[in-house]
Amino acid sequence: QVHLVESGGDLVQAGGSLRLSCAVSHSRFGGLTMGWYRQAPGNDREFVANITSANIDRYRDSVKDRFTISRDNVRNTVYLQMNSVKQEDAAIYYCHARDHELGYQYWGRGTQVFVSS
Repeated sequence: QVHLVESGGDLVQAGGSLRLSCAVSHSRFGGLTMGWYRQAPGNDREFVANITSANIDRYRDSVKDRFTISRDNVRNTVYLQMNSVKQEDAAIYYCHARDHELGYQYWGRGTQVFVSS
């Protein structure tokens, strides 16, 4: 059984910073592509960032140069460092894992980010 557990969601002031974490129980964490998605009320879930097993990262345009995704293959954890947070970043953030070898994907339950003006 694979579990993804997010943490770090909080109320942050616009312009501030926040770091989200996702702890993953998977025997081959290092081989997974890990990602973050988000969903704001009334909106579809959208891609935020991901990082491959080769540490190649990719971002949606609106968070480039503000958010940084990283991974720790010893702690089986992926992070999302959010800087210069904006009102439009408020959402539930979901951790995602893709196992390309077995063709599976997994989701966490989400962590809520609130942004105050």
